[in-house]
Amino acid sequence: MATQISASRPAQRTLGSEEYSLYSSLSEEELIQMAIEQSLCEGDTSQSDAHSQQKKTSAEPTAALKWYQRPTHRPPPPANSPFRSNAGLYQGVVRKRYDGSYFQISQPAELNPIEELIRKGDEEGLSNAIKSGKKLNQPNKDGWIPLHETAYYGSLGCLKILQKAYPTTIDQRTLNEETALYLAALKGHLECMRYLLEYGAEPDIVNKARETPLYKASERKNTEAVRILVAFRADVNHRCNQGWTALHEAVSQNALDIIDILVKGGAKIEAKNCYGITPLFVAAQSGQLDALRYIVKCGADINTQANDNASALFEACKNGHNHIVEFLLSQGTDANKPNKDGFLPIHIASKKRDNDGIVSMLIPVTSRTRVKRSGISPLHIAAERNNDDILEELINAGYDVNFTLSFDRARLYEDKRSTALYFAVMNNNIYAARLLLEAGANPNVDIINPLLISIRHGCLNTIKMLLDHGANINAYIASHPTSFPATIMFSMKYLSLLKYLMDLGCDADSCFQCEYGNRPHPPIEDRRHRDDGPQNNKQPKIVQFCEMVSTPELSRWAGPIIDVLLDYVGNVKLCSRLQEHLDSYADWECIKNKSEPPRPLTHLCRLKVRTMVGRNRLKLLDTLPLPGRLIRYLNHDNSCEY
Repeated sequence: MATQISASRPAQRTLGSEEYSLYSSLSEEELIQMAIEQSLCEGDTSQSDAHSQQKKTSAEPTAALKWYQRPTHRPPPPANSPFRSNAGLYQGVVRKRYDGSYFQISQPAELNPIEELIRKGDEEGLSNAIKSGKKLNQPNKDGWIPLHETAYYGSLGCLKILQKAYPTTIDQRTLNEETALYLAALKGHLECMRYLLEYGAEPDIVNKARETPLYKASERKNTEAVRILVAFRADVNHRCNQGWTALHEAVSQNALDIIDILVKGGAKIEAKNCYGITPLFVAAQSGQLDALRYIVKCGADINTQANDNASALFEACKNGHNHIVEFLLSQGTDANKPNKDGFLPIHIASKKRDNDGIVSMLIPVTSRTRVKRSGISPLHIAAERNNDDILEELINAGYDVNFTLSFDRARLYEDKRSTALYFAVMNNNIYAARLLLEAGANPNVDIINPLLISIRHGCLNTIKMLLDHGANINAYIASHPTSFPATIMFSMKYLSLLKYLMDLGCDADSCFQCEYGNRPHPPIEDRRHRDDGPQNNKQPKIVQFCEMVSTPELSRWAGPIIDVLLDYVGNVKLCSRLQEHLDSYADWECIKNKSEPPRPLTHLCRLKVRTMVGRNRLKLLDTLPLPGRLIRYLNHDNSCEY
């Protein structure tokens, strides 16, 4: 997806004297680590720093370390710190190398004399140092020379002195490839910038992240700095290592003044970064309406797409920017451009909760043919994400509740689900399932019937609702064939639920129709090994009821399960394996006797009447114009005499 991942740096607190007691129990190693973190957070921590990381993607893991941060102040360390001597001075300070690593300096941590003069703006002292023969054009370990320090601290007078003394160093770079002009733009020292540019500083020298002073000024939302750089013919279309231009950066921050300067200075409206993202795409993605309006007025393509074919409208829908979606649609943007995965804006909008406003705007402009061609309905996504409001809105708009996933979409799910109803039942979302069923959803479309999922969940409300809307109470699973309904297989561990299904007419007779009868049954272990071997395109073996109840998970429940089922069958013959189960426990002797023919006449009559009533009316038995005693009789109510 052509999104940009936020990776803003967590805020860090500066240690003050009131916090010393909090660190008295820390070890020396912990105190060193604390000092390292302290050194990192004492640089420039303006909001634009955080934003400079938000614009980067995960492809730039070291974006937070791309410029050299000079500490502006250092509070005294805790009394027990290894960085504090008896004289009260630091014995070590942490510095950052050009490659992003850190090292500890053992000498006292106070600024060197030249840096101290520059920081204070002591022009006379600096002049005297030059006259005394000190070479102030020699870089330190990080490649910094005093000229860089003056630009960083904004000491214009000192900058003039050093520039006149060493005119050839004006474009000298640090080891991080930063020039004095870049550092002045970084800190927003306008007078220093203007002076350097007037004396010939090159405005387009890049740092290691290929960021120019103009790019950095745009990132910092420094309008005057941008104006100065553009006036001195800085390249307004230069790209950083992620392909972003200064215009991308200004648009992402809704900086209209800067956008206007850049556009009038020749910035390309359709410039793309390495992900194919234009400034208009950035505005839509980040929700910057004012910047978007300006860019559109300049003629930007509102149907621009990133490298993954995601459109600006797609990104606005994804991020929930209602005002951006409304504006783009008012400008005639195409709502039927799919991304590389075939998803339309209405699909991505259906994923996000509380996005019903956007969905309602997209419904009239979305082609149902394009939705069908995508192989997935927004109903599926809304049901999968439990976005009930969106689901209801889509149903009311007439979206087909029986639309099935395409083969390529369905095979992404292990259970090969295909309907929105299946998603709702799988999530145990009773409200969504009711919406779909009342709108005409067919509960018998999926390979695995949603009724089986509701039985597994043990949700009686959903079971009843599905059965009321025509779910097949004798559902089977084609990929796992059994000789008896899968509804019985799923409810075996819940005897009350099993009895409920039997009352509603589930087929119990098939459980006693064993292909082996009284003959010896093949061992379960051998059958398992044989099934694990090569199938050679053979049909899967049909599992018998007696084999199912012989599994370790169900064998101890075999007797009670058989007992329930016997109440719903006439004269049946138990196979040899079921008889073995009943013989294995003395308490199950009564169940074995119950199965032996002939069955009581009252029981056989009850089965006959239930058959005549019909399965569809059994669930409405209490509402039929029949005597109460007869209804209780048909419902297997043995609490009273008939």
